[in-house]
Amino acid sequence: MPFAVYVLGLAVFAQGTSEFMLSGLVPGIAADLGVSIPAAGLLTSAFAIGMVIGAPSMTLLARRWPRRRALMTFLCVFIAVHVIGALTTSYALLLITRVAAALANAGFWAVALAAATALVSPAARARATSVVVGGVTVACVAGVPAGAMLGGAWGWRTAFWAVALVSVPAVIAIAKAIPEERPSVGGARSELRALAGGRLLTTLAVNALFQGATFCTFTYLAPLATNVTGFGSSWVPALLALFGLGSFAGVTAGGRIADAHPAALIAAGMTSLTLGWAVLALTAGDPAATIALVFVQGMLAFGTGPALISRVLDQGSAAPTLAGGFATAAFNVGGTIGPWLGGIAIGAGLGYRSPVWVSALLMAGAIAVLAAQACFFRARRAEPVSAGR
Repeated sequence: MPFAVYVLGLAVFAQGTSEFMLSGLVPGIAADLGVSIPAAGLLTSAFAIGMVIGAPSMTLLARRWPRRRALMTFLCVFIAVHVIGALTTSYALLLITRVAAALANAGFWAVALAAATALVSPAARARATSVVVGGVTVACVAGVPAGAMLGGAWGWRTAFWAVALVSVPAVIAIAKAIPEERPSVGGARSELRALAGGRLLTTLAVNALFQGATFCTFTYLAPLATNVTGFGSSWVPALLALFGLGSFAGVTAGGRIADAHPAALIAAGMTSLTLGWAVLALTAGDPAATIALVFVQGMLAFGTGPALISRVLDQGSAAPTLAGGFATAAFNVGGTIGPWLGGIAIGAGLGYRSPVWVSALLMAGAIAVLAAQACFFRARRAEPVSAGR
């Protein structure tokens, strides 16, 4: 695997830390800036919305730029807005910096996915995708807890400074490791037409449902552990880290398997995840079962997820720049709707197990969409044969 692919994973680690660390910093931000907890929580929503909007729009903006220039531009903007966020005393300005950071992060993600797969042979594309996505899992294991610790010890601004500083070596490494060549692209309209095919759109829908299932339970893992399983609050960071460790193990092994057997990995992984979420919902009162399933579900989710992203890039090969943007958007649509649906379930009085059941239902929906896609296109392939008889 080229060194440049690992450099992209390092940058995604820094950006993933920024995306998820805010959940542990909300009380400090609210107290420091004199706003309510819900208002501070909107900073997370602003980032998610910026990611969804930014993935296709920033990709369109930078589609003709040399990839090294695009990656460095997005990463430098990301660093700059974190410095501004660390210095500001204005909630409104902090909110703007979170949107700007998300736009830059989305643009970087989209270009990074395209760059990583372009740097390797077709037989190693899923593994390259896994390395880039692996940056998110390392962020969950190390970056997010470290950000929470820094915020608790020295204030939330310290965590913003740390993200900016960690990103600087990635800028230097990208300048040295990523080739400067321009991507080979056609017209924007032709790429958009290529993306409008039913097969790719349904694959994007599967990606969104899949990620929604993952982030639904992950978001509400803390109240599940403390209110249903009976763990003390001190166990929560360990469980989150355990999910991250499972994710890292899955993304490491899944990339290798996906290059050789992508369809089998996706089918087995999605089926196992659906069953796993249902079993976790049923056995969440058992500490041993919860510990085991948190690790296993993290491993399955991030072992299968990169294969789905790689499938988007393969099916969108006629739109090499925009496919990565839409894959990133689908990832973040899932990251938005999953927690939202889980919150609705809890708010309806269905208890803290309900987000896990929502995860199981979202996975079942993803399987249904994938099965319908396969049946539809199998029938279309058979039509000329039937007509010729």
